[in-house]
This record gives sequence, C-alpha cells and structure tokens, in this order.
Amino acid sequence: MATDQASLPAGNSSHRWTFFRAGGFDQVKLATGADLMALDQLDQKLWVALSCPTQGLEFDDKTLALLDDNQDGRIRAPEIIEAVKWSGAMLKDPDDLTKGAAVLPLAAINDQSPEGKQLLASARQILKNLGKAEATAITLEDTADTARIISETRFNGDGVIPADAADEDVIRQVINDIIDCLGADEDRSGKPGVSQEKLDRFFAEAQSYADWWQEGEKNAAVIRPLGDAMDTAAATFLAVREKVDDYFTRCRLAAFDIRALGALNRQEEEYIAFANKNLSPTLAETSGFPLAQVDIGKPLPLQAGINPAWITDMAAFAAAVVRPLLGEKEAITETEWGSINAAFTAYGKWYTDKPGTDMDKLGVERVREILAGPARKIITELIARDKELEPEFSNIAAVDKLVHYYRDLYPLLNNFVSFSDFYTRKDKAVFQAGTLYLDGRSCDLCLRVNDMDKHATLAALSRIYLAYCDCTRRGGNEKMTIAAAFTGGDSDFLMMGRNGVFYDRSGQDWDATIVKIIENPISIRQAFWSPYKRIGKMIGNQIHKFTSAREKAVIDKTDAGIVKTAQKAEAVKPAPPAPPFDVGKFAGIFAAIGLALGAIGTALAAIFTGFLKLLWWQMPIVIAGLMLLVSGPSMIIAWLKLRQRNLAPILDAGGWAVNARVRINMTFGGSLTKVAALPTGSIRKLQDPFADKKSPWPKVIVVMLILAGFLYFLSRQGILYKWTSGIIGHKPAVVHVAPAPAPPVPVK
Repeated sequence: MATDQASLPAGNSSHRWTFFRAGGFDQVKLATGADLMALDQLDQKLWVALSCPTQGLEFDDKTLALLDDNQDGRIRAPEIIEAVKWSGAMLKDPDDLTKGAAVLPLAAINDQSPEGKQLLASARQILKNLGKAEATAITLEDTADTARIISETRFNGDGVIPADAADEDVIRQVINDIIDCLGADEDRSGKPGVSQEKLDRFFAEAQSYADWWQEGEKNAAVIRPLGDAMDTAAATFLAVREKVDDYFTRCRLAAFDIRALGALNRQEEEYIAFANKNLSPTLAETSGFPLAQVDIGKPLPLQAGINPAWITDMAAFAAAVVRPLLGEKEAITETEWGSINAAFTAYGKWYTDKPGTDMDKLGVERVREILAGPARKIITELIARDKELEPEFSNIAAVDKLVHYYRDLYPLLNNFVSFSDFYTRKDKAVFQAGTLYLDGRSCDLCLRVNDMDKHATLAALSRIYLAYCDCTRRGGNEKMTIAAAFTGGDSDFLMMGRNGVFYDRSGQDWDATIVKIIENPISIRQAFWSPYKRIGKMIGNQIHKFTSAREKAVIDKTDAGIVKTAQKAEAVKPAPPAPPFDVGKFAGIFAAIGLALGAIGTALAAIFTGFLKLLWWQMPIVIAGLMLLVSGPSMIIAWLKLRQRNLAPILDAGGWAVNARVRINMTFGGSLTKVAALPTGSIRKLQDPFADKKSPWPKVIVVMLILAGFLYFLSRQGILYKWTSGIIGHKPAVVHVAPAPAPPVPVK
C-alpha cells in the first residue's frame, strides 16, 4: 500500500482531506473527528461504496438496524451522514468516535444542548434503575434489555398503568376489571395495563350500561314482568319463536285449503329417505319438519306429539315462559301464543337498546360500585405521574443508539467510505464471512451468498477464481452458501464435490462442499505450467483410449470366438471359407507406416542435429525460448486477467453499490490465500518408510539416451572414427582446397 499523501480539498469542501493509495485508486483516510463531521462535504464520487445491505455482513445487527432509518434493508450514504452528524452532536468531542470503544463515559455526552442534556439524564435513569446509580459510564449490556430497565421501576413514562402500580387492592381490582372488559394496553415492561384513553372509554361504557339498566328497572312491570327470570325466559322464547310461528301459520294455511294439509305435514317419501339409516338421539333428521302434526284450528301441544328434534327446547319453553305467564298448560292456542309474544315486546325493544359493551362480565351491581367509588380519579392521577417521566424513558432508545454508534460507527465507515480495513489486513472487512480451509490452502476472502446462480452471473466479471460452497453446521440444521476467492496456488485439484472446513468469524466450524466454480487464472506460475499439464493430460487420455480400445477388441474377439465355436457345433452347413490374404494391400499399409515413421525420424534427427551443432551457451537459450513459446500465450493472458481482478462485481452481486474499481493485484491477492508451508525452523525428515520403491530403469534410459546423443555427436564430427581407427563412426569429409591461382606475369 502506498504511503499517505495529503490532497487538496475535494469539490466544494472546505475541509482538507487525506487520501491513501490502495487497490489501484485513492481512498479517503478518516482519522479525526473533524474528518467525520465534514463527511457530508466529501464528494460521494470519492466514496468506495454508496450503499450496502443490512443482511449478510459480519457486523452488529442492532447497529445496522438503527442506521437503516426507513427499514428498507439497505444502508445508504445519507443515512451514514445523518448518523455521524447526530453522534458528533451528542458528544463533547467528536474525536471520541474514532476510538470505537464499547463503553461510553457519561462525561463524554454533550450536556450543553437540550437533546444532549436529556439524553444524559436518560442514561443516568437507566443506570439508576439497574442499581448502578454511582456508575460513570454506560455499556451496551446496560442498554440491551429495555424490559429489564423498565421492570425495575413503578412508573416508566409510557402512560400505561399496570395493576401492581396501584397502592390499594380496590384500585388494582378495578384495573383488572377494565382489562377483562376492554383488553389490556401493554406497558413498556411488558405487563398488561390501562391507558387514559381506555380508562375514559371504560367509564363511559359503564355509565351507559348503568343508565340502560336503570330504565329497565323503572318500567320493570312492563319490560321485565318475570323479574330476574326474564333474561332466561327471553332466551328460551327466542329459541322456539320462529318454529312456533311456523306451526300456527301452517294451521291457518290448512284452514284456507284442506288440500294442502297432507303436504304441510310432509310426505311419506321424506321419511323413507332416512328410515333405513341409524337415527341420531336428537333426531336432527326431522328438525326441519313441522313442530307438531298440523290440523285446522289445532292448538300446539307442549309435550305429547312434539317433533322429537324439538322436545328439549319446547320443555324449556313450557317451564320458563308458558307456566309463569299462563299457568300449567298441555297445549297453547294461537291466541295464547299472541299474548306470550306481547309479553316480550317491551323487553325486546329495551334489550335492543342495550349498549354494545362487555359490562355483562361484571354485572350491573359491580358496575354501579365502580362508578360510585374513587377509582377513576386515582387511576387518572397514577397515569399523570407516569407521564411525568416520559422524557427520561423515551430517550432509552436514544441512549442505546448512541452507545452502539460510539462503538460501531467508525469501523463501519472504514468499510463503507473507504475499504481501509480490507486493504490494511489488520482487521477483516465486514463482508468477509470467515476463512475456508481446502486443498492445502486458507482463503480469507469468503462472502455469504443468498442466491448462488444470481450472484455468479455478475461475480464472473471479477476475473477472480471463485468456488461456491454449501456449508452446514455440524450437529445442527444451520446452512449457508459462501463464495471463496482462490488467489494463490493452482486449480489442479479444485473441483465440484471437494470438501473442506469453513470457520466463521465466531470461530465455529462448518462442513463446506464445492458446488460451483467460476474459473479464472490464479497465478502466473499456474499459467506457465498449464500448457504442459494439458499436453500431459491429452497424452494420458489418448493412451487410456488406446488401451481401452485394445482391451475391448480383445474381449470382443474372445467373445466372437466363443460364439463362432458354438455356431460351428450347431451349424448344418459348413462356414464359408475365409477370404485369401491380400499381400499387396498388407505391403502397402506397412510401406505407408514406414514412410511416416521415416519422415518423423528424419525431422527429429534434423532438429536434434541442429541443436547439437549449437555452442554450449546457446543450448539453454534455445530451450528457454521453446518453453516461452509454449507457455508465453498462457502467461500473457493470465497476467492481463490478474491485473483486472476486481472485488466490486462480487460485492455488487451481494447487494452492495460499490463506487470504485476495488482491484486485487497479485501481491495483495497472495495475502488473501495462504498456501500450506512448513513453519520456520521446522525439522524435515525425508525418509518415508512407505514410499514407493524407485525403479532404476528410468534413470538408465535417460543415461542411455544422453550417451547415445553424445556418441552421435562424436560420430558426426568424425572424432569417434578417428578414436577407433575407422572401426565405427562416420569418416570425416575431406575438403579439397583448390590451389591458389598463379600471380599474373607482368607485361614488359
């Protein structure tokens, strides 16, 4: 990373900024409170990120939720600026924000502004409720459990009074009665309570209920002729009224036309429809039939001859209504039925006017007792006392927010406005989920991924070798997917299905399995050897194919011989004679093969001869040139792609809005992936008791080839011929030098 250098003010900013060079671009260095307070003046084109998601980051979830004002699941630059401005205003010295401390001293809170003064009072109230009145600092643990803070006090400023906030049992019972009738308002402590609005509503409904009852008692002779039994009698009357009206209506219809009598009493076929079934004890199958057998002018029987489905209701009707109003009766006429209806007319009108409340749960006597007592006044006073503490308790959330910002805001800025945490490598960035150990390497650049296929579409533009892994927590049902960047080593043994271990930021280990790979160059070294590995792989595949084909041919030939033998044993006709051997064709094939081998041999001999004619210092240069010719294109392509490695597409695919080309050069990339290496000072013993026994033949063959080449060289030079007195080797060619021409004779 380049050394820091001061810059001129950016845009219209009056603040003098400092930038450092990392990742191939300039990033702002936030070092002082003044830098933070001037953040709104920094041109947002110079911010590394303009937004990030609130999920999938290795950061405190509560802090992220506090920053996300509109709760849209994203944190944007304006929200960051607003949080910095508010936090700086709540502190005496904005430089304190750069400490990133988990403990907020009360003396650091700015008590010169009304909001800061109130916030300080709230912080002290929290500590007092927790039994820490003498504490001089407040922590995240102190503000984490709001319910615990509030449960320690009788009044908490929310205007809701639970029953245990009252001193007298009588008032507690009234509060419980209100809750039973109208439901509870939840107190900040989580307890059920009563607010002023619910208190006023209860007493208004209680008064309406009492007035309604008073009217019924004033005209009791007309409205409630049966006294306290009127309510039960009315319910019984209403249960059968429609069915009794139906019976007398049918009787009148029969009197109108005798021909309708049979149909009015239902047909025999309707009984046959269920006669062959098991009938229920209540005879529900006949509940729709007439209450009794219909006839002209026939009274309604109350006992005998009643539809079995209605016997119970009619017995209750006779006991609760007929007997008190008409005396003992075995049947009632239509006229008597009319008088019964008249007895319930006034009651029906009065009952219809009943207020729509749940005061019946208490009864009129209890309602009147509450209205006559002092409960309303006392509860109103309790609510007023509670509301007096509203400023202190309403700022509990503000205190909690300031404590979170005091600890977390500065680290977040170094992962948002700049990526200093990522490039300094002192701390992991918020998007780094942990470390993946796989194939003898540890990968630090691992990100959580929600939708792998969607993420891979954009992440492929990063030019980084990515391995997507499904991770499962051993001993649990937790699952997640990560994208791990491999920036060191090679990709020879990276393939789908390989398993590794992923350690998250909490140190928990997960089983990781590669499920998807985005291939890109990992290093120049890998690019250098890749052509030779491909050639070796191709040769291996061809040998495998050849041996497989030969094996198949042998098996097929054996199977054919067995089948042919079996066919000869069963055949009636002798098999046709084999075609004669074509000597010409066979000779032509071998001639062609010989020519090809000869041509190849001649070419190799020419190359080898030319190589041996080189001076000794030229031979390594030729070998290096040939290797560069083979590996050069791969290395150039890899070098170009490695220079283009960019973290931004990977983050953008995860929901970030990265505002710069966050490059990962080869040097920095090497720090993100560590290849296995022995510790410094380790003792290495090379004796392996289980090592494969080495065959001497490869060395013998190599030595023989070198010796043959050397002898060939000596033979071509004629040295071998001279050493052996012409027994072996090529005779050196005799170069005939023409005699020099005689000088011209001067003319006299």
